[in-house]
Amino acid sequence: MSEMFVQSLRNRIRALNTLWQRAVSDMTLDHVNHQEREAVLPIAFSLSHFMRAQDQSVSGPFVRGQTLWDAGGWAANIGVTVDRLGREESVEEMESIRFADMDAWRAYQTAVVDRTSGVLDTLTEEMLAEVLLQQLPPNMQNIFCAIVIGPGAPLRKLDVLECFVYQHGLRHMGEIEHGRALVGLKGLTS
Repeated sequence: MSEMFVQSLRNRIRALNTLWQRAVSDMTLDHVNHQEREAVLPIAFSLSHFMRAQDQSVSGPFVRGQTLWDAGGWAANIGVTVDRLGREESVEEMESIRFADMDAWRAYQTAVVDRTSGVLDTLTEEMLAEVLLQQLPPNMQNIFCAIVIGPGAPLRKLDVLECFVYQHGLRHMGEIEHGRALVGLKGLTS
């Protein structure tokens, strides 16, 4: 791993978070709570799922503290109807997620992005190489990160940022962009 790679990782995650900030800048509650049809998740799901995953990914391994979500009582502040991450829940359960306060959501999202940015400033090659788990637990063997790191491989801090933040964020950004189009909003890049 080189300093160039570390800087590239910082730049990619910051660019990703720029898109997430742009995505919510012009959205209303009607936009994020819109459900196209049964069995289709509203934008609120993608926002909540990814930002809370980023919050967890940075708060535990890097800050060694409580998530901003829990520490700040954001579920109540935002008025989220389903206070679950959405990784192990059914589509039927998560399709009913809604927000009641978009300004509170933006404040939470900004806090997560700011915390992540602060962590990115501290990254070193040695830190990214640190092993967090000798291998993913059984309930995580079928997730995308398991495919990335390979069977029986250790989970490193690099993998947390690469899989649970960067790649995960890009995957859900596609949902956000599609959802924005469905509610009449423009894309986020040209």
